[in-house]
Amino acid sequence: MNLRDFLILIGVCLTWAANNVISKIVVAEWHIPPLLYAGMRFGIVLLATLPWLLPMPRPAWRILAVGLLMGGGTFAILFVGLQTVTPSEAAIVSQAGVPITTLLSIIMLGERIAWRRALGITLTLVGVLLVVWEPGFAVSSGMLLILASAFFGSLGAVLMKQMDEIAPLRFQAWVGLTGFVALTPLAFALEQPQWSVIEAAGWPFLAALLFSALIVSVVAHTAYYVLIQRYEANLLSPLTLITPLATIGLGVAITGDRLDAQMIAGSAIALTGVLIVAVRRTRAPIPQAQEHS
Repeated sequence: MNLRDFLILIGVCLTWAANNVISKIVVAEWHIPPLLYAGMRFGIVLLATLPWLLPMPRPAWRILAVGLLMGGGTFAILFVGLQTVTPSEAAIVSQAGVPITTLLSIIMLGERIAWRRALGITLTLVGVLLVVWEPGFAVSSGMLLILASAFFGSLGAVLMKQMDEIAPLRFQAWVGLTGFVALTPLAFALEQPQWSVIEAAGWPFLAALLFSALIVSVVAHTAYYVLIQRYEANLLSPLTLITPLATIGLGVAITGDRLDAQMIAGSAIALTGVLIVAVRRTRAPIPQAQEHS
């Protein structure tokens, strides 16, 4: 990988990490309804990528399913979970998506794995369990929502592996369309949003929304898809571990996330497992990149 592309990847990872913390502030401190926030984000993504919407990728049902899973489903649930879960915890628990994608590939695509990848899956799940564990063997509903978000993203990634290659901006356009159409009516039905909350948040909320939609979804994700097409996933995936590490650092500095021995140990075990899974080659096609934030 040349220096320019390496710096682009670093920028993408830091952008994802910053967005994890910003999203926490938006839904937990500014009390913006999470479904409405996600719907507004995807509405802006749709507007920005509208020229690339057509022709519709085929089969139609699969792009609609992938768009809903990797866009609206993943982020709506993630934002709801972030109301009660710290960015650091969410970043580590979301890493469960890597072994979940592998397990779904085994079930749905007939992929086979060696013992090293099985070890990586086990370590990741053990590390995530250590991060989410609370006295009395309780797991918060917020943590379960983050796990559900990771599962939806993984399922979408596996379904996407069965499609022909889609241009990055066309994919973002369909993620934006499906997310906006699905989440906007849900937000009005379930959250009955109080616009006074948005007015109180003011221009910082507008800046956060535009950052999330344009910089994260359109620019960062598109840049990552370009890198995926240029380099092997086995090279890129380990480097994207910068995202959870940077999220932990930003979370501790900005939102006061805990960084105790349990969090450090669980994160180290989980990320080691993710690294093992990521660097092992598979007999199945390389999956499309999942959205990280």
